[in-house]
Amino acid sequence: MPRPGRSDDWGFPRWRSYGEKSREATRVRLCDRVHCSEPGDRPAPKAPNSPERWYFCEKHAAEYNKNWNYFAGLSKEEAARRAAEENRDASGFRQSAHYEWAGSGDGSRSREEMRALDLFDLDAHAEFDEVRRAYRARAKALHPDVNPGDAEAAAEFQKVQAAYDVLKVAEQRRRDLG
Repeated sequence: MPRPGRSDDWGFPRWRSYGEKSREATRVRLCDRVHCSEPGDRPAPKAPNSPERWYFCEKHAAEYNKNWNYFAGLSKEEAARRAAEENRDASGFRQSAHYEWAGSGDGSRSREEMRALDLFDLDAHAEFDEVRRAYRARAKALHPDVNPGDAEAAAEFQKVQAAYDVLKVAEQRRRDLG
């Protein structure tokens, strides 16, 4: 078997004339989704812990990942065991939270604002209209007039009010500056 020689094709037409000693066309793997002609350059597992992969384009990989269930086909005990293992392995990242590495990403929100948004189950980039809607829903459910004599609901209502005040002051500050 002859040893492959070194290529003298640098890919620039000035090094050679057209049509002479060209490289072969590169092979492009197409997306594994039916009727898709985009390049399939994003691997996705066919099953949990399986070495077999699908190769999708960006659009279909996003769709596949959105519908992916890591615990599909597992018993409840096995799923709980795997979830506990994942939480155990990821606990080191939780320890770094006090360094504020898990902030809003662009640094526009303070730690207090992030805690307030977490109380309302909103993401870091939530608009103030979303905050207002979430506050009104939580306040309506926890208001002392709706829950007379419930000390736990009253305490939670105070937390919700304090969180809303933090976000309202921050929004007012943003409007004054901008």
